[in-house]
Amino acid sequence: MTSMIESRKQEIRRIVCETLEIDPDVVTDDSSFRDDHDADSLRAIEIVAALEEELEIKIDQSELVRMVDLAGVYAVVSEAFGER
Repeated sequence: MTSMIESRKQEIRRIVCETLEIDPDVVTDDSSFRDDHDADSLRAIEIVAALEEELEIKIDQSELVRMVDLAGVYAVVSEAFGER
């Protein structure tokens, strides 16, 4: 189970970094997309769209406020998969 979660986290990191056009080595779980990586609100929407398409999930737009760093994205995606 843990390897599946770690694999999903790696996939999420890849999607986010590709969308933000940043090196995965500079992103930490709690680095702010906006403050640390200069991402604007349009980028946040692009992240949601990419996650929905590649992971075949649905993320409500209201979750954007939580998706400010990788930790928030992991939590939202886990909930979209029905995990807690």
